[in-house]
Amino acid sequence: MATMMAPVEQREVVRCDHCSLVQFRTANALCRRCKKCLEIEEPPPAPAVLELVTAAPAATTGALQVATAVRDLRHVRNLSQRQLAARMNVPRTYISKIENGKAMPTLSSLDRLARALQVDISVLLRDSSTRHRDETAVLMTDPFLAEIAHYASQLDGLQRSIFLNHVRELAAGRRRTA
Repeated sequence: MATMMAPVEQREVVRCDHCSLVQFRTANALCRRCKKCLEIEEPPPAPAVLELVTAAPAATTGALQVATAVRDLRHVRNLSQRQLAARMNVPRTYISKIENGKAMPTLSSLDRLARALQVDISVLLRDSSTRHRDETAVLMTDPFLAEIAHYASQLDGLQRSIFLNHVRELAAGRRRTA
């Protein structure tokens, strides 16, 4: 024997922007606590916004250059986002937003970021190929590092990984016990 169920009405859950009460949307669209309107009124888009949307790809590439530079330099220096944020005295989420291209740092933030990463601001603004070429050129001026680079290129993936881990341990001041 089948029973008929009355259809359940879907109700929208909303949060009041004024008093933060979470509630079902009321028929009159007013908050149950503060009696303010729950509807969000969006202003019509201004003509200037349309101009910014067309100019966005150029700005995005600049943001992506900074994002990849911050991520690359942070990884090279073996820093976590939390450690970099502590050096800058900002929340960790700010570093994450910069690295994901969701936030573009201000000039003062770029300065603090460069100091925390121990680089010049110009390094953060260069494209990755130029940045890597410049870093390689600096490293190759040292004859010992140039010789190591020659031999490291002949190692397979596992050998290179073992070698780099050993160098990291030596740089950190730890000695291996065999």
